[in-house]
Amino acid sequence: MKFDQVMSSAGEWVRGEGPHHQIVVSSRVRLARNLRHRSFPGWAKKVERTQILEQIKPRVEELPEMQDSFSELLQDLSALEKQVLVERHLISREHAAKGIGSAVVMNRKQTLSIMINEEDHLRMQSIRSGLQLKSAFKLVDKIDSVLEGKLDIAYDQHLGYLTACPTNVGTGMRASAMLHLPGLVLSDLINQVIQAVNKIGLAVRGLYGEGTEAMGNLFQISNQTTLGEKEDEIIGRLTKVIETIIEKEHDARQVLILKKSDTLWDQIGRAYGVLTYAHAMTSKEALNLLSIMKLAVDLGAFAEDRRLPVDELFIETQPAHLQKTSQQKLNAEERDFLRAQIIRDRLKLFPKPDMDKVAREPISNPPSAPTNNE
Repeated sequence: MKFDQVMSSAGEWVRGEGPHHQIVVSSRVRLARNLRHRSFPGWAKKVERTQILEQIKPRVEELPEMQDSFSELLQDLSALEKQVLVERHLISREHAAKGIGSAVVMNRKQTLSIMINEEDHLRMQSIRSGLQLKSAFKLVDKIDSVLEGKLDIAYDQHLGYLTACPTNVGTGMRASAMLHLPGLVLSDLINQVIQAVNKIGLAVRGLYGEGTEAMGNLFQISNQTTLGEKEDEIIGRLTKVIETIIEKEHDARQVLILKKSDTLWDQIGRAYGVLTYAHAMTSKEALNLLSIMKLAVDLGAFAEDRRLPVDELFIETQPAHLQKTSQQKLNAEERDFLRAQIIRDRLKLFPKPDMDKVAREPISNPPSAPTNNE
């Protein structure tokens, strides 16, 4: 599979409709593994990194799940192409900075991505639409088992899997879900939820992970503990917390409809108007306004068939995607004009939002904040 084929599809997890897909954009499970008796990538010299790559890459490419895969050395990808993969959450920002001795292999559906010589020798991740952490883990665990039969993986009977970063020692697993939480943000309840989640040992990060901003009302919720807890326990605990947040988000949306409808209609109307008529737009502004459009689809102000065009714009209007699509290097101002044009063209067939069709559901009893028992 060539890079142009990667660009031609938004990926199954973007186009899918998994459980709770209105709020949970995606679920991801990542496993970190290393070869025994080999230096971690950050300490390995170029020759050793290349040897590790030559040992691992063929084993990954021969996996049944990687038939007709996209497989490239990082040194053979342009900075722009690597940034596109970052914007699609297929590689990390750290991996994008790598060159000789590193590679990425991913399947055609863009639901399985394996980074070679990132922080660890192997970073395997599975991405699913909606709340499907168990399904994501099942796939990546299967891949892990096959590769363990072909590679000598560093494992300690007492500590578990050995990783470059001590916080990953044990299971080597990071499970996360990307949540769209405009109701909690508009209700000024998001900080309360974040604090409650942090108190029980889970992390809340922005759109592109640690140290990034939560643009577009998108938040990543993930586990921080990998030692002394089994994979299914981590996933079960994380799933239960996410289900609580989903309930809080639904309740926040209904409170907005019933008690702050003028504010909600104003937000939706402004988002529709600016996106439909603006001729210049920054990435941050576009994400925040598209978030309100996504909320409007969720609430019924737009028909369900308008969901996919909005969801695809979240990806297609990112800086690297704009430049790759236009096949030219663009400065920030040029990107802002092109971004606005693409959005206008995509939304020109959209009807005006119909506020009379907004769904009103009974508000459930507000769930308690997540606790250590959940």
